[in-house]
Amino acid sequence: MKDPADSVESMEQLATVWRAVVLDRDPGADVRDLPGIAVRWADCRFAFWNCVTLTDVKAEAPLVERRLAQAADIMRAKRHPGFLWLFEDLLDAGARSALDDAAGRAGLQLAFPGTGMAGNVLPLPRPVHPDLTFARVRSDDELTAYADLNSRAYGFGLDEGRDGLAGSALWRQEAYAYLGLREGVPVTCAAAVPADGRLFVALVATAPEWQRRGYGEAVTRKALHEGARATGLTRATLHATEAGAPVYPRIGLRPNSPIRFYGLRD
Repeated sequence: MKDPADSVESMEQLATVWRAVVLDRDPGADVRDLPGIAVRWADCRFAFWNCVTLTDVKAEAPLVERRLAQAADIMRAKRHPGFLWLFEDLLDAGARSALDDAAGRAGLQLAFPGTGMAGNVLPLPRPVHPDLTFARVRSDDELTAYADLNSRAYGFGLDEGRDGLAGSALWRQEAYAYLGLREGVPVTCAAAVPADGRLFVALVATAPEWQRRGYGEAVTRKALHEGARATGLTRATLHATEAGAPVYPRIGLRPNSPIRFYGLRD
């Protein structure tokens, strides 16, 4: 079996960062560490803030089947949909081979794949892009622009992204969250969140009409550059969607942990 250390780091970064962002959204949110399951559920309309993940290491098939059923029951009890994030390399080989059937029996279906990534890449040079200027997110209007870029990039309604980020103190004060502006208009964004001795990259998005121009890479570099300069941290981690994953090796981050995102079956 592959050494699960990378998956443990990736899972623990999720649990740490999502504790902060969910409690920032709602101090009364469901944040629990159960046996084998971490619950980080804001129960808001922004589905990324509604999360459960499995935390057992080297889990065998019977245990994984029980955990999937427990996770699905937690998800069914909520008002708003979210995702089970499953780090494949936390499972043993038998559990991985039986995963699709076990998820189906729990009433879960694969929403999309992703990957954990990490690297000791900081500090980075000061980023530049000929089309962009950068602004750190501080005001309500900038935070709304950040939310709207994520909604448009990931296919959410604008009200959903705003429900997740509106009024956030964490995103304006603790995260190194940046907009990339083209001729003064926000077209891309990224944030770096200090977490357990690392900078965790989150909510990287580019407006659909401005993709494939290097904007996402540039604003991610800006967030990491400023975060490292302020904190002295040298390691970065993130969870990438399949579409976004090709950006990050150019910064020096390497894939290390396959992730499956599951939702409840209709």
